[in-house]
Amino acid sequence: MFATARGKSAIPIIHGEYDSLDITNTEEVDKIIGAIKPDVIINTAAMTNVDQCETEREACWDANVNSVKHLIHACLKNNVHLVHVSTDFIFDGSHGPLDENEKPAPVNYYGESKLAAEELLLKSNISWSILRTVLVFGITEDMSRSNIVLWVKNSLEQGKTIQVVNDQWRTPTLAEDLAMGCYLAAKKKATGIYNISGKDFLSPYDIAIQTAEYFKLDKSLIKATDSTQFKQTARRPLTTGFIIDKARKDLEYEPRSFKEGIAILASQIH
Repeated sequence: MFATARGKSAIPIIHGEYDSLDITNTEEVDKIIGAIKPDVIINTAAMTNVDQCETEREACWDANVNSVKHLIHACLKNNVHLVHVSTDFIFDGSHGPLDENEKPAPVNYYGESKLAAEELLLKSNISWSILRTVLVFGITEDMSRSNIVLWVKNSLEQGKTIQVVNDQWRTPTLAEDLAMGCYLAAKKKATGIYNISGKDFLSPYDIAIQTAEYFKLDKSLIKATDSTQFKQTARRPLTTGFIIDKARKDLEYEPRSFKEGIAILASQIH
């Protein structure tokens, strides 16, 4: 088992080996994949800051589209199955939850780039799985990246009043569940598109309230608002969330509930 990322590994490598790899560099991709000759590649790399993608479009396209083109080329040469992680942001947010047959219609550049990567795979001659996910939460080794659960917890612990939208809907996904979905797709070399997310259909306000309840924090600091009150560079789809029946049937994927996910996250905080 090999792990790669750009530069030094940000986490300790307990099993397997690590190589530095910039997947936007086609020569590096060819060299590393040609040397390792893996059976399966799981691609979780992406530029995911939605507002940054809107303003830094060339970097976004390089990270989210050109990199996939390079991976497809290397997979074709070395007969590798590619598991590629995509997003609910390829949809317009007009309704949900959604199944795998829903017609994409992104409302921001991040979504456009992730859809373009999917289209490259659909047109390719390699073996592939696309795993679409939603609002991933969990912790990192050095807590360098935040997410809605950690943001709510940290804000309330500091006694801050927070405004949380109640007109957006998602199926939040525990990082460990997404990892399991990737593993199951890789193990089976499953082909096609799969929704890999949590099973609870919640608004960010619901998520904030459940987080406060779990950590026994002051819920009165959470104020419900709607999306019109936030001025963001990129538009967000209002309602997404996924129906995961296909992944349950084909991959035997079974995510935790949102409350179970919070408990797992809490157990990892030192």
